[in-house]
Amino acid sequence: MGVIVQSGISSASSSSIRCCLQTHQKQQQPHTSGQTNFQVSSATLPKLNSSKLPTAVKVFEEIPDSGNINSTYAWNNLIKTHLGDHHYVLFIYQNMLLRGFGPDKHTLPRILTASRNFDTLCPGKQIHAHALKFGFGSDKYVITALMEMYGLFEGADIARRVFEQFFSQKNSVSWTLMARLYSREDKPGLAIETFHQMVPLGASGEDRDLSVLDAVALSTVLVACGRLKALQEGKKIHEIARKSGLESDVLVSNSLLKMYLDCGSIKDARLVFDCMREKDIISWTAILRGYVKNGGFNEGLKLFRLMILEGIKPDSLTVSSVLPACSRLSAQKHGREIHAYMLRNHVDSNIVTQNALIDMYMKSGCTESASKIFDRMSEKDTISWTVMILGYSLHGQGKVGVDLFEKMKNMGTVELDDSAYVAVLCACNTARMVEEGMYYFKFIRKPKIEHYSIMVSLLSRSGLFDKARNFIDEHQIEWHKEVQRGLLAGCRIHKNTKMAKRVIERLTELEPLNAENYVLLLNMYASNSKWDDVKNVREMIRDMALRPKKAYSWIEIHNKLHVFEVGDVSHPRSERIYYELHCLMEKMKEEEGFVPDKDFSMHDVDEERECIPVGHSEMLAISFGLISTNPGTTLHITKSLRVCRNCHSSAKIMSKIVGREIILKDPDRFHHFKDGICSCEDFW
Repeated sequence: MGVIVQSGISSASSSSIRCCLQTHQKQQQPHTSGQTNFQVSSATLPKLNSSKLPTAVKVFEEIPDSGNINSTYAWNNLIKTHLGDHHYVLFIYQNMLLRGFGPDKHTLPRILTASRNFDTLCPGKQIHAHALKFGFGSDKYVITALMEMYGLFEGADIARRVFEQFFSQKNSVSWTLMARLYSREDKPGLAIETFHQMVPLGASGEDRDLSVLDAVALSTVLVACGRLKALQEGKKIHEIARKSGLESDVLVSNSLLKMYLDCGSIKDARLVFDCMREKDIISWTAILRGYVKNGGFNEGLKLFRLMILEGIKPDSLTVSSVLPACSRLSAQKHGREIHAYMLRNHVDSNIVTQNALIDMYMKSGCTESASKIFDRMSEKDTISWTVMILGYSLHGQGKVGVDLFEKMKNMGTVELDDSAYVAVLCACNTARMVEEGMYYFKFIRKPKIEHYSIMVSLLSRSGLFDKARNFIDEHQIEWHKEVQRGLLAGCRIHKNTKMAKRVIERLTELEPLNAENYVLLLNMYASNSKWDDVKNVREMIRDMALRPKKAYSWIEIHNKLHVFEVGDVSHPRSERIYYELHCLMEKMKEEEGFVPDKDFSMHDVDEERECIPVGHSEMLAISFGLISTNPGTTLHITKSLRVCRNCHSSAKIMSKIVGREIILKDPDRFHHFKDGICSCEDFW
């Protein structure tokens, strides 16, 4: 390593710095003042063409040498001005040394900051040597800058050696930096340990000296707690923040809020949020995002409206955080309102926000709106294409999704990642494009269980059960519940009861405490009228204290959500609802020769057996929608469980009889019923 000696700069040091200035090739005669004793040769300084120098440098060159004007302070200002260009910073620093001006404690931290932007540690090591030779090796600002530099290039452990060796009296800044370096290396446990070393327990084992704490230190350790999901540790830090009087600081409050959300405690996060004296855009975005992520869609939307009422303008991150709350049929109106707000208030519509809008429109049933946004996007990333392909699959337009994937692939500008292949396989599955699915599967370098399960579903839904079994055996994926459920999808469609029974029994082995698996077994026995077996399995469910899911359907009419259960008679208009449904059933029998199909799907079979053909929750929601809206109005209905075959057949015929489009969303897909046809083509 080259170092500065008493009589001047060694050629090795000057050459090491000079080699980092790749754009500077020529040399310049030195101009030294009489202030110091530095002597350098003309070969040590690169010369720049004056037309390439920044204006500030050219102006500085024109200032005459004077102890009052041309000083270290002036050089420091020039360095500060050009911190954005690390090459120029080192060039200026070298000129400063060659002119005979030594650095001070303000110069070296800035030079070290600039050296972090090089691809090599070489310049930083040279500056470290300068710091030692000039006597700044123990200056706290210089050491902090050295820690950051070594932490970036060689890791937190090397930075810790600098920290331990050179800091005679450690301060909160250095401790906090050490914790932050550990967090950056994904070592949150060491970050928390460093914090406790910074604020050790007193002799009593309880009292701490909190005078060394600041908001940044607390924020850093809270981030580490969030990464570890260490809720109890986070609560201890919260108590320290309260005792230190920093709890109300906006940085600390936001960090507490995020920590609780990362630890999955929405209740504690809300308490922090409600107690905050000052709430900024970060606070609002964090809390509403937390609610949306945890399924609190309505609360997330309420907070979004409240934020606007309080005069806080949402940014693109806020909007993209709340839009998933609108990704439901019953909330598409809210999504449109948020989109309109963005346009009126010129909220930055970046690629993340546009992707969120596409996802929201696709999942709330508005494929045309999603397609318009996608077509207008000037820049599209992998997520943009993937969301569109998955969206088309969700709406039964698998062929469109496959064509879109081919277009993306042929462009060659977008990375085809695992998610993109999941999307195209889903599209192939929806359209039952077996050859295409097998073709795309070959391009996946390291298939995940999600890719395997979609392929099994594609083969079984296409009736290729032997190929599905061979595929499972070949890849040794039989003991995965996702694979078995993919196989079951085909068994339902093709009524392969023999294989379905084996699959369901295997699922009960894989997930013995999952009530849904036993309901599947109940449905299997019920569809074959084996009611004694149904009774035995139901007793088993009761003895194991399992709680099967109940079926619910809901529809929004005049800004009010109406929810129906199986055989529900609690609605104020129940009498009219059932009357309308009975009338429709009679028409279906007379005009279309409709006969109910006793497929019990995923419902509570005892209740459904008694109320077929008019008591299923989706049928009640459809009937209520028909009597509550004008003729021709499209009905939007959501169901919590998979729609059964009988209701599916009924909805198709109803759409033809009443001349309306009925859009029904279940957990698997959208069903667009129109003119007696469903978008899923009866494969779901």
